[in-house]
Order: sequence, then C-alpha cells, then structure tokens
Amino acid sequence: MDTQDGTSEQEPEPRWLTSEEQRVWRTHVEVSKLLAYQLERELQPFSLTLNDYEILVNLSEAPDQRMRMSDLARATLQSKSRLSHQITRMEDAGLVRREDCESDRRGLYTVLTEHGWATLRKVAPAHVASVREHFIDRLNTTALADYLEALGPVAEHLRMVRP
Repeated sequence: MDTQDGTSEQEPEPRWLTSEEQRVWRTHVEVSKLLAYQLERELQPFSLTLNDYEILVNLSEAPDQRMRMSDLARATLQSKSRLSHQITRMEDAGLVRREDCESDRRGLYTVLTEHGWATLRKVAPAHVASVREHFIDRLNTTALADYLEALGPVAEHLRMVRP
C-alpha cells in the first residue's frame, strides 16, 4: 500500500498459528460442532432445536418466566430478526407467547407458557443426560477445572468485545 509521500507501507506479518496451536484450535472447532450436532439430534424427538431449548431455559430462569425480546436476543446471541422468526415458530408450537411491554410501547416480552414449562421439565433430564454422556463424563474433575480455567478468560474477552 502506498502512502501519501509515495513510499510503500508494509502490512504487518500475520502471527501464524504454531502446529500445536493449530491442533488445539481445530480440535476446539471440531468438538464444538460435533457436540452441538449431537445435542441437536437428541432434541429432535422432542421437536426442539438447541436454540429452542436455550430459549426455554433462559425464560425459565428469568423473573416471572419472561424476558424482553432484546434481552433474550443478547442472552442467546441471536439477531433480533432471527430471534423474532424463532419465537414465531415457538409461539405456533405453544411454547411461548409475546406480550406488549407496558412501560415501552416498542418493547415486547417473550413469556414461557405452561406448555413450554411442561416441555422443558420433560426434556431437561434427557438433555442433561446427553450433556453428561457426550461432554462432562469424558473429562475427569481436574480436566473440567482446567477447561474452565482455560476458557474463562476467552469467554470474558468475547463478552467484552461483543457489540
């Protein structure tokens, strides 16, 4: 790239991953994808996706089992548009409903329905068993603590840079 005075400005050399770093990175990506795929497959008999389950869990843990759509989008790392489509599907299944926000006419709440709560209570034991079988039980106590210690700073950093 040329500067205003006609001299050439060099791009900094990329910090390529070492072979060990590359192995760690690729293993992380593979495990993340495979685990999400397996957990998603095991939710199919309940007619839920992993995103559906995550929404149900977030709503179940929220005060009055309701969250503003914007907060739910942030909590589930979805765009407002994508979440809106997802909530429409979940409304059609009777799992959630939308309610107007009285304090902000533009705001909407997503509320967990009785059917949604019953579905979550039915699915949660199977989902937890899947998480245990495919992830937790594959690591010993020390490895679990090391994993948390290793990924904690990454999660903290990503929370800080998230828009």
